[in-house]
Amino acid sequence: MAFANAQISDIIATTIQSRTGELADNCTNNNALLRRLKQRGNVKTFSGGNVILQEIMYNDAAQANVNSYSGFETINIGVNSPISAAQYAISQYAASVTMSGLEMLQNSSKEAIIDLMDGRMSVTEAQLNDRIANDLYLDGTGNAGKNLAGLKAAIPDTATSGTYGGINRATFTFWQSKSYSGVTNGGAAVTSANIYQYMTALAIQMVRGNDKTDLIVADNNYYQLYVNALQAMQRVTTDGNGSAGALGTSIKFYGGGQEADVVLDGGLYTGGDSVNTSWSGASANHMYFLNTKYIFFRPHKDRNFVPIGGERQAVNQDAVVKLYGWAGNLTCSGSQFQGVLVA
Repeated sequence: MAFANAQISDIIATTIQSRTGELADNCTNNNALLRRLKQRGNVKTFSGGNVILQEIMYNDAAQANVNSYSGFETINIGVNSPISAAQYAISQYAASVTMSGLEMLQNSSKEAIIDLMDGRMSVTEAQLNDRIANDLYLDGTGNAGKNLAGLKAAIPDTATSGTYGGINRATFTFWQSKSYSGVTNGGAAVTSANIYQYMTALAIQMVRGNDKTDLIVADNNYYQLYVNALQAMQRVTTDGNGSAGALGTSIKFYGGGQEADVVLDGGLYTGGDSVNTSWSGASANHMYFLNTKYIFFRPHKDRNFVPIGGERQAVNQDAVVKLYGWAGNLTCSGSQFQGVLVA
């Protein structure tokens, strides 16, 4: 098939390819959770298989053989190997960049075509970044179950039921996250007057030695309540080069003998598509308490914000289409160290 500009294929390919590294960095940097995971080295690629496996260690009381003894007393040498893996589906995402033959004619010089492609790729990158950043807070059931399983799946409001990563929470209690309801557990709806008390009550439930919450992600409502709770005190904010804060909105939480960054992952989101009419960040009236040591962003090594295949040349259209792609999921190896504060 002849195109209006025969050089367009090479220009699209080289221009898109040169931006793929920047695209991946943009995604990890525009989301508070992903930025912290990147700092920890917890953005880990996988190379194949029909699912993503995340190794876990846990304490199985039925197999535990640790005990005191005296002299020649028989020592329990029964099998004690509570090592397994949670498994996660491979979710796929794609976005497209297109150019018609007429646009090639109208932008016939190489420089003009690159300028046009840059503008369209910037829009496409932003849409793909925003979509994945938004889905990181959802439960994976959207778009007929094709979305990645985000924090709403990993840290549900009801922490004692359901299956996550192929493990039934009701059967294996070590896989239960923590949930604190202002009304049910605290006796009153969450307000600026009690949010610090509720946050402390939840945070101390997830401490084990050096394991503790290091990142607290809030929606607009709960972030504002926390800021209001601190107005009577001098508030020290971190600078833009420090913590995992998104948009420079990180403050600190000191409660239960621990320290964590409190970040806003709400703010203003615009856009949408046929599946999501809008992107909103963290769920309304939710504050997630995360120990990011046990959370991983797992893209496939060959589908980590890269072009998919070559140019798609329509049979009955004078146009070229190029696809960006990502595949992977958000995984967890320690649900018991994660929690959520709800209304």
